[in-house]
Amino acid sequence: MIPLRDNVPTRTRPYVTVGIIVACFLVWFWELGKPGVDVHVFRDGFYPCSVEGPCLHGVHALPWYEGVFTGMFMHASWEHILGNMLFFWIFGNNVEDAFGHVRFLLWYLAAGIAAMALQTFVTLEFASRSGASIPNIGASGAIAGVMGAYFVLLPNARVLTLIFFGIVFIREIPAHWFLLIWIALQVWSGGLSFLQPQSGGGTAFFAHIGGFAFGLLTVRLMTTRKPQAPRARYPALW
Repeated sequence: MIPLRDNVPTRTRPYVTVGIIVACFLVWFWELGKPGVDVHVFRDGFYPCSVEGPCLHGVHALPWYEGVFTGMFMHASWEHILGNMLFFWIFGNNVEDAFGHVRFLLWYLAAGIAAMALQTFVTLEFASRSGASIPNIGASGAIAGVMGAYFVLLPNARVLTLIFFGIVFIREIPAHWFLLIWIALQVWSGGLSFLQPQSGGGTAFFAHIGGFAFGLLTVRLMTTRKPQAPRARYPALW
């Protein structure tokens, strides 16, 4: 499922949401430069082994308190960054509107740390030393936090969604169903990755679960005002 837009207006311009998107793209273009994405990820990603070593020989991880922030803004491919930024744009502006700009920025970074913390715990407890020596990158953990907050704030919003199910079609889906299906897939895939590690395809499912849980648990502490009510109908897509 790919969200195309929701039907919830905002009172203020989402400066932080736009700023984070711009920052992620600037980092991505830096990654594309010499010596290339793979080398940048290897050098500057977050390594679970940096929390509880040792890392494999040849891995010179940044200190965990640096890597957790650099990794949060890095991506591995065009598909990776475009997908993350689309989800962030759909759900982030309304959460920012409810939190306020500064609170949202600080909370977003905390969500990314919480997401990485759960992924790191699972990796260190259940993966091998080689698994803990693989860099973790991407904004999806923090964005999962945004989605968890959105689930609490706007469960009755509607999300215009591109659905792939044998055929491709577009449907309006209540936000709570979209988000429940999404997190259920993360939990299912995370559990499956325990039984068949190769099935995960390098996706940090437990970062998604940790971020989403953080959003659910902290949203009420951060909200300064109710978000705008959903529109009765979608605005035009063009």
